[in-house]
Amino acid sequence: MDDKVFTKPIEKQFEFNEEVAVVFDDMLNRSVPFYKESQKITEFFALKQLKDGGILYDLGCSTASLLISISKKLDSSATLIGLDNSEAMLNQARKKCEAYGVDVEVKNGDILEYDYMESDVFVSNYTLQFIRPLVREKLIQKINSALKKDGIFIFSEKVISHHTKLNKDLIECYYDFKKEQGYSEFEIMQKREALENILVPYSEDENIKMALDCGFAHCEVVFRWANFATFIAIK
Repeated sequence: MDDKVFTKPIEKQFEFNEEVAVVFDDMLNRSVPFYKESQKITEFFALKQLKDGGILYDLGCSTASLLISISKKLDSSATLIGLDNSEAMLNQARKKCEAYGVDVEVKNGDILEYDYMESDVFVSNYTLQFIRPLVREKLIQKINSALKKDGIFIFSEKVISHHTKLNKDLIECYYDFKKEQGYSEFEIMQKREALENILVPYSEDENIKMALDCGFAHCEVVFRWANFATFIAIK
């Protein structure tokens, strides 16, 4: 279905509810520049890391598109687990997993409190930015602790610049992208208002520093378009 969520005046802050869940795949593809390309990079590193008996967690798995794609290409007996706290998203994920006939587990869980098994890969696509800054490092530490030695954490985030003019220009560049995808000025402003104080992005440097401070041996950007970036952190 096409994303029409913000064609009408908003009444509350953004939620991953049923209205959003049914159009979320379209929303991602039209709202995140080069989303499919960043997903392909994520798949590449995940598939290289996963061996027989390996475990991958996708935090904030939404409708499970990434997990389904990885499962279809997987040539090992690895376990793929998706976590999300939106039952509406998980309902869509379960329908898609059944339709594609893939062996993927999707669970309703709090990613801050979940008891993770020792794992090879963690993935988080545009999820950390919705975690309150006060507890964001706690989650990264938890991920690092659950990873095996040389395990990887791949995460994509919206990023900011601390240079005022550049940050303003990056936002303008992004809004031009959204207009090219068919979103109106009204829809763009409605969504921005709905996400105010809900989505709190860090800069590229702040994300890398956070990963290193939480115990990762290395972290760098493997894909970036304007103010959207995909990182890989290695334990």
